Amino acid sequence: MLTTLKNAFKIVEIRKKILYTLGMLVVIRIGSQLPVPGINTAFFQQWFAEQSGDAFSFFNAITGGSFENMSILALNISPYITSSIIMQLLTIAIPALEEMQRDGNEGRKKIVAITRYVTVGLALIQSTAMAIGFGRQGLLTDFNALNVITAIATLTAGSAFLMWVGERITENGIGNGISIVLVINIISRLPSDIGGLFEQFVFSKFDTAPATAILAAVIIFAVIIGVVILVIILNDGIRKIPVQYAKKMQGRKMVGGQTSNIPLRVNTAGVIPVIFAQSILQFPIIICSFVGYQGTGFWGEILRGMNSSNWCNPAAPIYSIGMLVYIVLIVFFAYFYTSITFNPLMVADNMKKQGGFIPGIRPGAPTSDYLTRVLNYIVFIGAVGLTIVAIIPYIFSGIFGARVSFGGTSLIIIVSVILETLKQVESQMLVRNYKGFLND
Repeated sequence: MLTTLKNAFKIVEIRKKILYTLGMLVVIRIGSQLPVPGINTAFFQQWFAEQSGDAFSFFNAITGGSFENMSILALNISPYITSSIIMQLLTIAIPALEEMQRDGNEGRKKIVAITRYVTVGLALIQSTAMAIGFGRQGLLTDFNALNVITAIATLTAGSAFLMWVGERITENGIGNGISIVLVINIISRLPSDIGGLFEQFVFSKFDTAPATAILAAVIIFAVIIGVVILVIILNDGIRKIPVQYAKKMQGRKMVGGQTSNIPLRVNTAGVIPVIFAQSILQFPIIICSFVGYQGTGFWGEILRGMNSSNWCNPAAPIYSIGMLVYIVLIVFFAYFYTSITFNPLMVADNMKKQGGFIPGIRPGAPTSDYLTRVLNYIVFIGAVGLTIVAIIPYIFSGIFGARVSFGGTSLIIIVSVILETLKQVESQMLVRNYKGFLND
């Protein structure tokens, strides 16, 4: 990785793109420290510290601490991520959007424009709920119409600005801009989180039990490295389905006959299943926090079971049922998201039209059935890997009381985006070398 970056800085064009990206990230980090006008930051930080579970901790992590600081970028790119997922799902359900996607660049531009409008709409709804809901509890120094409107406008504009920054990074910088913004937000929280872990398990015990402290440090590093390696394996794991194309006459020439393959990723759905599962479990908790409902009786027990801070707790094992529901949701959404993004019937039909076939499998319906069987097997492996990565932090949190804002989801995002960005840098270097060779 370091060699790739070193070689990239030697190329003027790529160096400018990297510096442009770094400059934009500096602007984002500065904006994350600027508070919304008219708010009481001390109140919100105290309220945030009283919350339990990772419902708000994960949201704070992906906003780079902007949410806890209630800065002008408090909503960050979460409305854009939500709108992108919504548009992906609607593209499958609404024929007009599906037709746009098939129209090439023009159609995709229209979908991007719609996504922007949906992002602003979601940001407006979220900022209104936050300004009014928290404002009544003491977030605003003076709860009046002017301060509420100012907070709503500031938070909505901040989210729209980050969406614009992400698109500019994609256009003029390196990698996918939105993904880069998301990763830098998560990474900005890592030093304090890892420092907190070492303070809790290593530094505080070093004087009284040095052997225990050293063992704890080794375990922390081993778990983090092990999870990263597992994420890399999941991200790069591919099952290649061989495809043979029959020879055919085209004019006076015989064309075709080449061999290709269909790459099926082990982790087909990426981090989406984990995000969906988390959202479903944490949404009721967030709503109850907004309205001040603590939960009593049967429904209170249900809420505590949804709260990840109660999972794997030896003193209350009944709440770990919530983690079992979480695992089931991850597996379900892994299959669901893969089913809407990869259509074996369409792939088999396109192969048949182009004269392609899988060796030993007849074209048409048998090919579709074969791809479905292979895909189901691969998706299950990917879902199991995702589940392991996702629940490891909860196990250590419940048994040992480790409290961190980053978890398996954050590590999946970081590793995936970094690997994808490095691949893009390497491809741009390769293209540049080809151009230089042709110019010579």
